[in-house]
Amino acid sequence: VQLQAYGGGLVQAGGYLRLSCAASGRMFVSYVMGWFRQAPGKEREFVAAIRWSGTTTYYADSVKGRFTISRDNTKNTVYLQMNSLKPEDTAIYYCAAAPRWTRYSDAVSAYDYWGQGTQVTVSS
Repeated sequence: VQLQAYGGGLVQAGGYLRLSCAASGRMFVSYVMGWFRQAPGKEREFVAAIRWSGTTTYYADSVKGRFTISRDNTKNTVYLQMNSLKPEDTAIYYCAAAPRWTRYSDAVSAYDYWGQGTQVTVSS
């Protein structure tokens, strides 16, 4: 599986962005897809994950109610709709793919494939 994330940019606080992650590979539909982010000087952290069916999602507390993860298996694409953005959301956002859903689907180590990242900058 190869992943390509895009859609980042500069936005004012309170604004919104929609990230997309295009995946190649016929096994995309079976993978758990996740979004992570990494701010300068900080460790990579979990943002959201979605099961292959799209019916199960999981969010970090810091983004719950503001971000929405979704996927379109016909397009091999996963999305992250980010609303009410805050300066603390500034980071490089990465999409990732994991072979199965587990209780550790919020862990970096659960994911085998990673995209190159897209920068999100939220100004105050």
